[in-house]
Amino acid sequence: MKRFVCAALTAAVIAGPATAKTTETLGTGLAVALPVVAGGVTLLKEDYTGTAQLAVTTLLTVGTAYGLKHLVRECRPFAEPCTHGGSNWDSFPSDTSALAFAPAEFLRERYGWSYGLPAYAAAGFVGWSRVDAEKHHWYDVAASFGISLMYNELITTRYHKPYGLYSDIKADSRGVYASLDYKF
Repeated sequence: MKRFVCAALTAAVIAGPATAKTTETLGTGLAVALPVVAGGVTLLKEDYTGTAQLAVTTLLTVGTAYGLKHLVRECRPFAEPCTHGGSNWDSFPSDTSALAFAPAEFLRERYGWSYGLPAYAAAGFVGWSRVDAEKHHWYDVAASFGISLMYNELITTRYHKPYGLYSDIKADSRGVYASLDYKF
């Protein structure tokens, strides 16, 4: 499974330059690929709770970024001075980075760093590509990252295999209790 995530992200990076004319285009492609890959991981694991959590955290993260983008008037780096209307004022936060960081943090929070690290590498590239293309300031990308952390912390739970052996130790004022359970 971990190889699947690494292979999918690697294929997106390798195949991207053949069709992408700029790092911005490649970054946008990776931003779209990340939730698809994360969704594929949840489905391959038959983790339907994780699928729902991924959908909710991604929608909330991107929705919040999109809403803030229209509330906060921040000029894009290429548009200095920002005197005209339109999308020149839509810099803060980066909704493309939000689309990338939400599934990256989901994979880390739900399945651990072995899934999160390659996803974070791809999401980091997305953020860098937005800054490099002068579509966003570094703090626009950082804000998107922070929004994704917040929603994933609130919604995403750690994945536990549905079958297996589980142990637990609890202590209170009356003693220490150990349990060993097996789920069929």
